[in-house]
Amino acid sequence: MFVDVLVIGAGNAAFCAALAARERGASVLMLERAPEDEAGGNSRFTAGAMRFAYQGVEDLRALMPDLSEAEVARSDFGSYTEEQFFDDMGRVTEYRCDPDLAEILIRRSKATINWMRDQGIRFHPMFGRQAFKIDGRFKFWGGLTVEVWGGGPGLIEMLTKAGAKAGVELRYGARATELIADDDGVQGAIARIAGRSTAIRAKAVVLACGGFEANQEWRTRYLGPGWDLAKVRGSRFNTGDGIRMALDIGAAAYGNWSGCHAVGWDRNAPEFGDLEVGDLFQKHSYPLGIMLNARGERFVDEGADIRSYTYAKYGRIILEQPGQFAWQIFDAKVIPLLRDEYRIRRITKVTANTIEDLVAKLDGVDGARALATIAAYNAAVKTDVPFDPSVKDGRGTEGLAVPKSNWANTLDAPPFEAYGVTCGITFTFGGLRIDTGGRVLDSDLIAIPGLYAAGELVGGLFYFNYPGGTGLMSGAVFGRLAGDAAGQRATGG
Repeated sequence: MFVDVLVIGAGNAAFCAALAARERGASVLMLERAPEDEAGGNSRFTAGAMRFAYQGVEDLRALMPDLSEAEVARSDFGSYTEEQFFDDMGRVTEYRCDPDLAEILIRRSKATINWMRDQGIRFHPMFGRQAFKIDGRFKFWGGLTVEVWGGGPGLIEMLTKAGAKAGVELRYGARATELIADDDGVQGAIARIAGRSTAIRAKAVVLACGGFEANQEWRTRYLGPGWDLAKVRGSRFNTGDGIRMALDIGAAAYGNWSGCHAVGWDRNAPEFGDLEVGDLFQKHSYPLGIMLNARGERFVDEGADIRSYTYAKYGRIILEQPGQFAWQIFDAKVIPLLRDEYRIRRITKVTANTIEDLVAKLDGVDGARALATIAAYNAAVKTDVPFDPSVKDGRGTEGLAVPKSNWANTLDAPPFEAYGVTCGITFTFGGLRIDTGGRVLDSDLIAIPGLYAAGELVGGLFYFNYPGGTGLMSGAVFGRLAGDAAGQRATGG
């Protein structure tokens, strides 16, 4: 079997690579390890948020032509400049992100999302998850305003249709196991299809098949003790195959191999992602309340920053708590502001009309200590500072060992609600080293001819944390980049 460009994976990055290669006139075959009903990698499990640089509402109108006048009139979309994007990438990764890769991501973000629109992908504002209604207008915050219609499932459905329309061939249940390589570079891959090994020759190969978050043994090896206990938010098929195959032929490992994107996830969620629930096991309204561990103690500043800049690192901190769980607690003052995922049916939740009764229902928690913690917290809230959930309002606490810097409200208005969470791992930060042309580099930092990479298995972008919505955006940017370069190599065009 022969094809111009072989794309391994069938998520967002993989489809963007395939579509870009087709634009170069290359024949493209995609190999998806999962069966069709589980296909799409982690992209299918996302909520679909995409971070990109834009100047104002006119840029959003161009991206979302069906944005109504009424929606514009009742919304403050603000702007999110390239400079702000650079600042966020540097700050949240502690200035370790690869500057060349970060520049490509940011500079190409708007052009890439508009290119996706031209491929048939539709977008809409994130009213339900990234905006608060202030004085009658929706105010967006954290530099994140846009998501894909239908979330992750919608994204994969639209990308699959775009691929079929463009003439991309897609094989499900096809697991790539080994790259075909010699002194002239990569010549294709070996895949298991219908129980048989098949050699697929290609002029270029794009690896876009995710990180190793679903590989329990690798998680423990690279992330550290206890990570075998984390829940996997997404696909059970992301076990690091693409990374392993590339390392086997001498590719360079790169990035934060001991780091990952990990969030607060429903305590009783299944081992792997559930497509019926999708991303809704997440619980991201913690800045509006407090979190208690099994000792009945607060252990993190819930209001340290806007949610978009803390949620991807707080999962690790929850995993480090006794029993690997915590409870998020809210009262009636903020319950109407909780995000959509707090209203699903499959949820670990307790309610009560008094704090004492609520604490008694918190499974696994030291009740006496919890009540003392809540009392101390209530007494420390700076109630003279106005509460504003759409900005860092400075309404914090005074005198606590673990402060709450913003959005501190006393817990005193019944009814009270608490939600049990654990750690949900999304994707791993360590991966392969690529150059600014999307080519995979070997351990001598020389490009491996014919091998390209995109998506979660690219290392060097994220360290310790990441700005919300950047995962899908980076997959699209580097997927398009890698596919274009692979297509150009294959066709000579």
